[in-house]
Amino acid sequence: MTNEVTPLAQRQATFLRAILDESAPLPEGWSNRQTAGLAVYRGNYRSAVMGALAETYERTARYAGEQAFRQACINHVIKHPPAGWTLDDAGEGFDQTCAHHFAENPEVAELAWLEWAMLAVATAPNGTPMDPAAFGAATAEFGDEDWGELRLAMQPRASSRVVSYNLTLLWKTLGEQARERCDPRLTEPQTCLVWREGERPTFILVEADHADAFTAMQKGATYGELIELLLGDNPDPSPETIQNAAMRSGAMLGRWLQEGMITGLNP
Repeated sequence: MTNEVTPLAQRQATFLRAILDESAPLPEGWSNRQTAGLAVYRGNYRSAVMGALAETYERTARYAGEQAFRQACINHVIKHPPAGWTLDDAGEGFDQTCAHHFAENPEVAELAWLEWAMLAVATAPNGTPMDPAAFGAATAEFGDEDWGELRLAMQPRASSRVVSYNLTLLWKTLGEQARERCDPRLTEPQTCLVWREGERPTFILVEADHADAFTAMQKGATYGELIELLLGDNPDPSPETIQNAAMRSGAMLGRWLQEGMITGLNP
């Protein structure tokens, strides 16, 4: 089996580059008619992708403004062409594009991240929440070692991120198509947790330390490792510091249970 690129594959790659970038060279031997046809095809392609982005990022588009959002979409389409079979994938990574394009307005990227996260949980596999009573029954006879090794199964595609802007306020006002701008900056960073209640995607803002903790547990960290994470880099924590970290981890776990973000216990 050879890894050599065939002439057809080379022409296809050249054609794709020409669609994405008007300054890219055209396939060798093309006529003026083919060149004109490519311009039409390029326009249709971009319109389709940008339409998908506008549908996915409705609130982001409303907040950024039509022209600025359109330019961000063009940049995204050129640098990050969809690799999947559906145009729904075109929006992946758009928050990073916004972070670069709207560098002076970081809230745009945070809002774009939230819209993508909400879409992700909306199409996630179903997961039945584990309520506090079921959790209590499952852990009723746990000893210290059992608690230390406890691992949680979290709702599929639930996500977390530290944010500096009040996404709750932005989401509400933009949903109402409000024209007045508010100052959405938070007094201190918080974590945005995104999950699904039944069939409805939802989110809340909580204390900033939830982000690393939630991500760690999603990736398989134990409850004991969560406590260590909350202790930070302290090489010799006092019993009181350890107790505070344990209480903090318990409060987080209780919040995740209450919101229906935990679906079970992992071995």
